[in-house]
Amino acid sequence: MPSDPKKKPRARRIVLDTGPQSAQETRSMVLLGQRFIDYVQHERALSENTQAAYRRDLRTFGDWLAGRDATNLTVSDLGDYFASLTQRGLARASVARQAATIRTFYGFLQLEGIVQESPAELISAARRDDSIPGTLLPLQVDRLLESPDLATSIGQRDKALLELLYATGCRASEVSSLRLTDMHLAESFCTCRGKGNKERVVPLGRRAIEAVSQWLKGPRPLFAAAVSLMPAWVLLSSRGNRLSRMRIWEIVRMHADKVGLPSDIGPHTLRHSFATHLVAGGVDLRHVQEMLGHASIATTQRYTHVDASRLKSVHGKFHPRR
Repeated sequence: MPSDPKKKPRARRIVLDTGPQSAQETRSMVLLGQRFIDYVQHERALSENTQAAYRRDLRTFGDWLAGRDATNLTVSDLGDYFASLTQRGLARASVARQAATIRTFYGFLQLEGIVQESPAELISAARRDDSIPGTLLPLQVDRLLESPDLATSIGQRDKALLELLYATGCRASEVSSLRLTDMHLAESFCTCRGKGNKERVVPLGRRAIEAVSQWLKGPRPLFAAAVSLMPAWVLLSSRGNRLSRMRIWEIVRMHADKVGLPSDIGPHTLRHSFATHLVAGGVDLRHVQEMLGHASIATTQRYTHVDASRLKSVHGKFHPRR
């Protein structure tokens, strides 16, 4: 059928292939970082805490780049970056975490075809420090856990929080995420969700059960009434919202300061103390690993060196050549 000579031909849509060299977003650390975060969130389904750590590390990396093109760096350039972190006084564990972030980031750039080779593949970060940062003596733990004023609603909430942290060895994020359905007080245990959303069962002692029960039966319903929908979380703010991870850190530090403990005390201090005291009491290392939610027994083994005095005592008592 002949075409209508009066009808104008439809304009063709031309797509320009600008290529990676002329695409400005491939040169922007901010946009590259956001694409990377979208990738780990939607395709790898990593936790919010891991995503937040990646964001912080890439922000630090971007500040160091100061506008330079991240896609044109060499192994030597990255070596300078990690050297600058060490010169700033970052702990070996923090530098190792930064190295892991940068390796994962450049692996993503390779996957996307933005870079051909990763300059981070040959980076070998300093070995993680196997020492245990800040553990408390049992008497210090007692002082900290007795700090909240039980005559107040906030004090009863804080008491339940501190007892849960020490009784379970849970991370701040794990305690923040505890739901009412996770608590099995009559059976003396709770279910918590760790890294990778893996569930584990952790026993609860008498004191923790008493503190949580007092909070649940007492002030918590009043806190929950501040919001329209009944909140599912165990620990609430005075406005009825879930007690955030950062707020938990602030509460622990506030009570530590109140009883004269060091200012760097945090939820992880109670986690380390929990594990150290269990090992000192003779609990099998595999059981401690399970309660802490460690994927590898090697991570738990660092708690064994603190118990040299107990081992010497056992050796002296039972070894036939004592």
